[in-house]
Amino acid sequence: MQRIHLPNTDVELSRLVYGVWRLADDQDTSVDHVRAKIDTALAEGITTFDHADIYGNYECEILFGTALAADPALRDKMELVSKCDIALATDKFPNRRVKHYDTSAGYINASVENSLSHLHTDHLDLLLIHRPDPLMNAAETGAALDALIDSGKTRAVGVSNFGVHEWRLLQANMKHPLCVNQIEMSVLERSAFTDGTLAAMQLDQIQAMAWSPLAGGQIFGSDDAAKRVRPLLEDVAQSKAQGRVDLAAFAWLLAHPAGILPVVGTNNIDRIKGLAQAMDITIDRETWFEIWTAAAGQEVP
Repeated sequence: MQRIHLPNTDVELSRLVYGVWRLADDQDTSVDHVRAKIDTALAEGITTFDHADIYGNYECEILFGTALAADPALRDKMELVSKCDIALATDKFPNRRVKHYDTSAGYINASVENSLSHLHTDHLDLLLIHRPDPLMNAAETGAALDALIDSGKTRAVGVSNFGVHEWRLLQANMKHPLCVNQIEMSVLERSAFTDGTLAAMQLDQIQAMAWSPLAGGQIFGSDDAAKRVRPLLEDVAQSKAQGRVDLAAFAWLLAHPAGILPVVGTNNIDRIKGLAQAMDITIDRETWFEIWTAAAGQEVP
């Protein structure tokens, strides 16, 4: 498994990242089953696990942490990513009137402390601000993120779903670099490739991570774009990926020179097995654009 060194940090992540946002949705949430998923990912060379405080209605970090508590040595075999600033209106917080964002120092610090406690670790490898906050005080947020790095509670920081002006505003108020932006990218969600987001990330030395690289499962759906693109992905899969369309879709992202890190999420252990084969699929330029053209429903200008 290829590893990616995050710009201007000492942090390395596996090229494929395992996203745990569905962990609490599984029928089996026992510590043994969670551990089996972790072990299967590690066997594939996937050492980076992507969390957020809110995943599973604030349950996923707790479930994952049970496996780390049962075997503390497991922590040294992985990198832990988490996110914060989305405040859910949920039974866990009955006094909240509305879902909102909170990038205040107090909220960020409390979220990180909860994540560390739930994950049974003394540090995160990467902390991301989950969504742009229209009420963000960039000086306060930036200082809080800097302090978390200085304290050793996270090794690096970044953002998620941020536009170029939003991350540059935050970066202008920080001494440590923002090193990651996790955004939605897939064969069916290509706006970052053309609206300047991915280009600006490369200019600013911000690593691209892609959430929902299978378009939330829409690649397997029945809408027009999916029906157009799937035969091409199936052709790649038949020749290079043992028939697995998901691997072909990941490989399409991996082919981009920005070094995109797809965040793959499945509760099916059999689907975790073999994920590393996506790294071995080569998609040439014309095939890449054939897939783009099919997804768009028209040729490039």
